[in-house]
Amino acid sequence: MSKQQQTNDAGATRAKPNDVEGEGSYTGTQRYNERLKKHIQSEDTEALGEEAKRALEGDERAELEDAERRAKRGPTPSRPEPSQR
Repeated sequence: MSKQQQTNDAGATRAKPNDVEGEGSYTGTQRYNERLKKHIQSEDTEALGEEAKRALEGDERAELEDAERRAKRGPTPSRPEPSQR
């Protein structure tokens, strides 16, 4: 591990808070890839895929499509507290 990296409580390597990686975060990508690999190895991804397929073909379709549309719009600014209006 380089001097510019540290380990968090979960054992994942990450850049020190002062280190700027720019738009492409190498440590973020590394953490994502590590967690994805663990997930694929520990979960029945075929069963999860079938479950998702059934949800999209069933009664949950409209709710899932609405959630997808809201997610694509991005975060919504929170409403100000009554005292801030």
